[in-house]
Amino acid sequence: MPYQAAWIQDKAALRIVEKSRQIGLSYADSYHSVRIAAEKGARLDVWVVSRDEMQAKQYLLYCKRWAKILNYAAEDLGEQVIESDKGLTAHVLRFANGLCIYCLSSNPDAIVGKTGHVKLDEFALHKVQRTLYAVAKPVTQWGGTLSVISTHRGSHTVFNEILTDIKERGNRMGWSLHTIPVQKAVEQGLVEKINAATGKSETREQWLARQRAECLDEESWLQEYCCVPADDSAAFLTYELIAACEYKGSEPWETDLQDAKGKLFIGVDVGREHDLTVIWVVEQLGDVRYTRRIVTMHKETFDAQEHALYELLRLPQVRRCCIDQSGLGRQFAERAGQRFGKYKVEGVNFTGAVKEELAYPVRAAFEDRAVRIPNDPAIRSDLRAIKKETTAAGNIRFTADRGANGHSDRFWALALALHAAKNKAEMGVLVG
Repeated sequence: MPYQAAWIQDKAALRIVEKSRQIGLSYADSYHSVRIAAEKGARLDVWVVSRDEMQAKQYLLYCKRWAKILNYAAEDLGEQVIESDKGLTAHVLRFANGLCIYCLSSNPDAIVGKTGHVKLDEFALHKVQRTLYAVAKPVTQWGGTLSVISTHRGSHTVFNEILTDIKERGNRMGWSLHTIPVQKAVEQGLVEKINAATGKSETREQWLARQRAECLDEESWLQEYCCVPADDSAAFLTYELIAACEYKGSEPWETDLQDAKGKLFIGVDVGREHDLTVIWVVEQLGDVRYTRRIVTMHKETFDAQEHALYELLRLPQVRRCCIDQSGLGRQFAERAGQRFGKYKVEGVNFTGAVKEELAYPVRAAFEDRAVRIPNDPAIRSDLRAIKKETTAAGNIRFTADRGANGHSDRFWALALALHAAKNKAEMGVLVG
């Protein structure tokens, strides 16, 4: 498609693209990597830094496919050690000219001291963007190119900092900028390509409407598809804080709770028709609280909700459970307390003051890297949706827009789980 061809044909030393999700840009970029490494006269290796191990492997598979199509002799060397003292590895494709494409995950140390072309894929999702950029740029000093590819992940990223410099400060570094929102990709034939691959016959308008309807909220649509970064200044938790505490993409987090080595703590945010009921379980290991189970229910009967919670409360490792007892949750919390004891189950009234006392420890836990959460868009959306506002009277309140996926129920369930894990000295004034 034209936007893919424009990226492939761009020979600038510094290239950057802000893009919609899943428009085939990384696939096109892998073609570019094969060409610049394998073509006659090539003299530099290509270093591709992906956000995680799974993406690095996928990128190399794309490169192998293109090498075969283009009839370049290439050998998959598999996973190779590139820094033995640090245990750093890369997936390597070597061509007949001796040059290689190295695909590795996001550790900046892996490219220190290297020379060649550098590709930073999904740059805004990397946890140490500034360090990664700082070590990547010198790699290109002997004639290499630096390519930055990403969807936005908030306004307070190095990726958005570079784009702001390009758009508002005269592009002093001389980047070649490509901007590809989903609407542009659709105009240039994306839907027809997808229809051919899937056997569907959606119109462009139908496909765009469906993508927008399936987004968790407007912020997700604008950021993930329309190249509009979310405003971190308005959010209680920035994307940077959230990403730093997420499990890696392939890292298992949901475990058999009966085998838990540490103490378990539970938070429950209760809903029924419009909101979700969310049961969030964390395991305390040292100073870190690891998410081990999240149960999400919508329009389930109270019997079904109680059954799900009671199965967890019966576990001997569960030390404490905090339940939102506002509105619908009052009977829920009362019955659980009667059955398992008030020493184990605490009802919490969601007043403005109580929400404030619950919310700030959540942010502190993210700032201290003292919590681990799944890498999941629904969870990320709920955490992002919480906004801190100051009323005309000077009071703090926490709000969230109500979307199709609830009312930031996952945020409050996590807040209650973290509160349950506090010791008595940390309890503050919050009472049931």
